[in-house]
Amino acid sequence: MSRKPTPHSRSDYRAFRSIATRWTDNDIYGHVNNVVYYGWFDTAVNVHLIERGALDIHHGAVIGFVVETQCNYFSPLAFPQTVEAGIRVAHAGSSSVRYEIALFAEGAETASAQGHFIHVYVDRETQRPVHLPVALKAVVDALHV
Repeated sequence: MSRKPTPHSRSDYRAFRSIATRWTDNDIYGHVNNVVYYGWFDTAVNVHLIERGALDIHHGAVIGFVVETQCNYFSPLAFPQTVEAGIRVAHAGSSSVRYEIALFAEGAETASAQGHFIHVYVDRETQRPVHLPVALKAVVDALHV
């Protein structure tokens, strides 16, 4: 039997990205709908990689495919809060990376939600796995815990 997950703290993460909630993020129950969290995960990681020159989503020879994703929810987030996404890398292989993301209400020390996704990096044309490019590996290494 698996243990119930517990929320992480800010100090467990290497980089942060602020994300503004939108009116349409809330569901009928008055909080952000669960599917929005996965979009925030993807946005936080990919913007981080793009800003550091490790990923060119339009013209790069290497792109990342998500092959696994998961999220645990601890406390609700809602519009008009600002969300702060903490990012870290738990594991990096030769062609894959497990990114872990925690979502914090602005200024909160404990995560409202946390999860992960695994990117397998592939050649854009052949869609076959490739080794992590040098620039990507450097950014991944800086996020590794």
